[in-house]
Amino acid sequence: MLHLIPPPLHRALYRFAFLLRAVYWRLLRPTVEGCRIVALDGEGRVLLIRQSYGTSQWQAPSGGMARGEDPLETASRELFEEAGCTLERAREVARLIEHPHGAHNIVHVVVGRCVGTPRPDHREVCEAGFFALAALPADLAPRSGKGLHGWVAAWQEQEA
Repeated sequence: MLHLIPPPLHRALYRFAFLLRAVYWRLLRPTVEGCRIVALDGEGRVLLIRQSYGTSQWQAPSGGMARGEDPLETASRELFEEAGCTLERAREVARLIEHPHGAHNIVHVVVGRCVGTPRPDHREVCEAGFFALAALPADLAPRSGKGLHGWVAAWQEQEA
């Protein structure tokens, strides 16, 4: 049904919803849970996206968890929704506490193997691509870049 909305209007609605959520979080300071997905291709490159709302910086795919949802299920669902890819051999490697807009955000960092070619929908996600860990974009969002090398190393150790 949402695909019937013209992409420019859909992007505008995402931006409006993002602003409303930020106001809600500032006022009520809820506790929320979500996932940050570090999806690696066969060459060890990491998938990064640019969203149509919020910051225009490159970032790892991410999304909110439904009540009672497992972090690995969330990571798989969000990666498919945002990039059209599947996630294999996924493992949670970290749990962070962040405070975006005053909310108490519990972030489960999930790392796994990305299967498929990223296909941004040009509605929520404008751009997607794989980047070598040694050649990350200069405009990488700090929350995605801060622990990236350590998260990948932790996953690789578990894989060995």
